[in-house]
Amino acid sequence: MGAHRARPVVGLAVGRGTGPELADVFETVLTRIGLRHSTEIEIVRSPRLYHSYFTLKDERETERIRRLTEEDAGHYGQFCREQARAGVSAIFRTAINAQSLYLVRERLQAVKVDPITPALLLVRDQAQGFYTGENAHTPGTVTRTTVFSKEITEKVIVFALRRAWAQWPDDGPARIVLAYKFHLLDGALGEWVDEIAARLGVTVELCQPDTVNRNLIEHGLTPRTLVVAGNEWADIMHVVLLDAFGGERQERRYTENVLLHPEVDGLVEYQTVHGSADDLAGTGRVNPTATIRAAAAVAERHAGCPGAIAATEEALATVLARGVGTPDVGGRHSTTEVVAEVLAALDPAADRVPVAGA
Repeated sequence: MGAHRARPVVGLAVGRGTGPELADVFETVLTRIGLRHSTEIEIVRSPRLYHSYFTLKDERETERIRRLTEEDAGHYGQFCREQARAGVSAIFRTAINAQSLYLVRERLQAVKVDPITPALLLVRDQAQGFYTGENAHTPGTVTRTTVFSKEITEKVIVFALRRAWAQWPDDGPARIVLAYKFHLLDGALGEWVDEIAARLGVTVELCQPDTVNRNLIEHGLTPRTLVVAGNEWADIMHVVLLDAFGGERQERRYTENVLLHPEVDGLVEYQTVHGSADDLAGTGRVNPTATIRAAAAVAERHAGCPGAIAATEEALATVLARGVGTPDVGGRHSTTEVVAEVLAALDPAADRVPVAGA
């Protein structure tokens, strides 16, 4: 994926809303973790500040919104390609306008990966389907055209199986469930899945989303379950699965988006599960936990800092036990105060360093 770097390099893309505040959190935490491991980590920030849904909505004019959406998508997609060519393996991105984001995900063939629990791995197909596609406008009407393909379906399933074996290396997945609105596709998706599963030598359950929900309610979770899902179900159910099976809230969670297109093959984009939280922008009240966790994951997996994830989780637990937190979790502390406490717990001997931009 490009030339070898003398020191680890990480990409950073920032959206509006609380994006600038969380970007500063990410830079501060990643740098501190690097220092703990005697590693200098270079951060390459995209020069564009990308729109959130609400900053685009302020434009009020459909054609201008469409143009800015495409500009953001084109710029961010090119930033990903440039980082991949330069040998960068990870980008942290704060929330940006979903329409721009899904254009990039379709073009770069993205899948979102979240091990909800040790027993459940969720892989979201972001490269095709009802969340992708193009809009055409006529007075009073928006027509959205979307595409499913056998090639992308197979690519997503193959990737998901590879990640499942990485999560359960001894036995692999015990159950493989595909949650798609396949009844709307004239039987084509079902034929593709049957052929792909036979070729790969696996048993796959292709289910309507409501059937997946019913089975989870009726029977609970089968250990070592891999769920591959279209975004029309997975986007809504992600936070529900986190709450029901992982005991987590979206404000505290990050996920990975792995890009499968040959131009960026293997580039991993880290993001928080929560959105841009425009209503909290500039108030110092956004929960930094998900960003802190993402920084630790990037440091350990992409910047040569072993043990960073476990050490950061211990620091987060210590701080939470002291009652330190932002208002959304019942605390009375600011974003920067929480970050400072986590860094102090992570490395008690170090001098306290202010959050960048604070």
